[in-house]
Amino acid sequence: MKLLSFIRVFFPPLAWRVAVIMLLGTITGVGLYVFYVSRAWSYLSDSPETCVNCHIMATEYTTWRHSSHGRNTTCNDCHVPHDNVFRTYFFKAKDGMRHSAIFTIRGYEQSIRMLDPGKAVVLENCIRCHSNVTEMVNANVTYKDVQAGNGRVCWDCHREVPHGKVKSLSSTPYAEVPVPSAPAPEWLTKMLN
Repeated sequence: MKLLSFIRVFFPPLAWRVAVIMLLGTITGVGLYVFYVSRAWSYLSDSPETCVNCHIMATEYTTWRHSSHGRNTTCNDCHVPHDNVFRTYFFKAKDGMRHSAIFTIRGYEQSIRMLDPGKAVVLENCIRCHSNVTEMVNANVTYKDVQAGNGRVCWDCHREVPHGKVKSLSSTPYAEVPVPSAPAPEWLTKMLN
């Protein structure tokens, strides 16, 4: 009985129920539409083509694809933590929401720069993948060590791995990148043509 009365506290007054149901339906519909148009499910994969859903990533995609890393890795191999599944998807969600917000409001710069959390993850993954080399040169440092002045990040020396000299969107003006398919259903496209 107490549970039922507790649940009823959250019910709107009878006069407001239709309006609340319509509002919740609208919010749900818009949310599902945004999920579909943004191809949100594709961000759960490791496909590098997902990263070029935003055209700003064309330079990074092209330079990666033509590098030695392009044959053996995906974007997530370097830019997402791999120590546990919870950290992996939390980082992807947090970074993805930041990227989508910046892209939506057109707040990006001509040259993309990693923030400190991204740099820490990339350094972890350099060491993880290249542990045979890093052990030989005693380079197993953390990003906090580097910030404290005790060591260097891998890209201090390996500046052009794997993205080359990326300075801006115009660095690769004729870059061929996969074009995301139109979000409109096929039947609607046929009807409009």
